[in-house]
Amino acid sequence: MRHLLALLLVALPVVANAQTTAGDATAGHALARQWCSSCHVVDAASPARATDVAPPGFAAIAAQPGVSLESLRAAVQTKHGQMPDFRLDRNQIGDVAAYILSLRP
Repeated sequence: MRHLLALLLVALPVVANAQTTAGDATAGHALARQWCSSCHVVDAASPARATDVAPPGFAAIAAQPGVSLESLRAAVQTKHGQMPDFRLDRNQIGDVAAYILSLRP
């Protein structure tokens, strides 16, 4: 299942300059800590490995070639593996995606 997310992130690349509504990375960080940290490594304060079924940490996802705002939005919106359906609204999804993108090296 980890490969499904990686495939999804690479399959939906969008040119970074075309991204006009990136969301609020600070709000996205708060949402990620609240909703995602039980399974994902969202920041340095998270466990080194949250679960075996979750993809690598958010910083590793951000560093993958082809990751874009749109591919992250699609990944968050798409139910995959054992990921619960949190039903985040469009703005919240954009905020989480913006937070992940803010982790790029």
